[in-house]
Amino acid sequence: MLGVRCLLRSVRFCSSAPFPKHKPSAKLSVRDALGAQNASGERIKIQGWIRSVRSQKEVLFLHVNDGSSLESLQVVADSGLDSRELNFGSSVEVQGQLIKSPSKRQNVELKAEKIKVIGNCDAKDFPIKYKERHPLEYLRQYPHFRCRTNVLGSILRIRSEATAAIHSFFKDSGFVHIHTPIITSNDSEGAGELFQLEPSGKLKVPEENFFNVPAFLTVSGQLHLEVMSGAFTQVFTFGPTFRAENSQSRRHLAEFYMIEAEISFVDSLQDLMQVIEELFKATTMMVLSKCPEDVELCHKFIAPGQKDRLEHMLKNNFLIISYTEAVEILKQASQNFTFTPEWGADLRTEHEKYLVKHCGNIPVFVINYPLTLKPFYMRDNEDGPQHTGCNNWL
Repeated sequence: MLGVRCLLRSVRFCSSAPFPKHKPSAKLSVRDALGAQNASGERIKIQGWIRSVRSQKEVLFLHVNDGSSLESLQVVADSGLDSRELNFGSSVEVQGQLIKSPSKRQNVELKAEKIKVIGNCDAKDFPIKYKERHPLEYLRQYPHFRCRTNVLGSILRIRSEATAAIHSFFKDSGFVHIHTPIITSNDSEGAGELFQLEPSGKLKVPEENFFNVPAFLTVSGQLHLEVMSGAFTQVFTFGPTFRAENSQSRRHLAEFYMIEAEISFVDSLQDLMQVIEELFKATTMMVLSKCPEDVELCHKFIAPGQKDRLEHMLKNNFLIISYTEAVEILKQASQNFTFTPEWGADLRTEHEKYLVKHCGNIPVFVINYPLTLKPFYMRDNEDGPQHTGCNNWL
């Protein structure tokens, strides 16, 4: 049974005063304001945090950002305005007219009629400094503030769009989204070390488990999805998974989000590989179209040189080679590997990287692995493992 709890705060509007005769300001996000087609004096209201303050003799310039875009909205105000609380980092509400900007740096700007300081900020004590590029190591000290920086803000917006694109792809393709358990008693196929769960307080009978069996944080929803594929032809899950591996690398995270899917009545491996390729390309193209400025910033400061490689992958079909072909390619390589490639041995990370490079830096599917390298529930080739010793699996 699915339990859903919904909490609502009751709000009552009571007022004997008449409604204002003038048209109220439309509340917009900074992103919507920047992309407004009509900037001919429409009255709007924005809320956000001040990114910069610049005061001149007759004009006060503010840049306000609410996290909806990398670019901030320029606010122009009368210099006579009390600006003592308009500091970098302060949260404000600005009402005014959205007009076309005379400057080439931005298309529109907000001519302020009213600025309300919601939360003041002491810029001297604020750990994020204006116009400073803080190293990620420094920002880790301030997890409650680092999301205001350009880099972390861009990453979070990209992740949000990627999540939406993944769900959209599967929904449009006819998949049913399954919420697989986070707490489970199985360890999938031994995918990694498990985090075992125990109650914080002592049980009445210490020797008994809370669930009567040992319970763990999930390492995979695969086995649950395989059960569901007996009732639904296409299912997927996208949620947190956990691995208790004491390794400080990007390949071994304690917690990460994983996409898993199962399809019933598949005629060939090509059907599965086509879904994987389409998922990657559809999600990537959606992110590129929705977050171009954020992606550009990441290519510049986080992953330099990856833009051309990404476009190359989008323009070309993914390649398919057999396990036997892969081993032959590795054996003929001029590169020396830490682990010598041999038929019957699993492919290592160094082998996989070489294969991708050898195939032109395009994603590669390796199929028809030896039967002994795969779990018991993997589907065999149609001619049978007794003849080939191979298993029809990616």
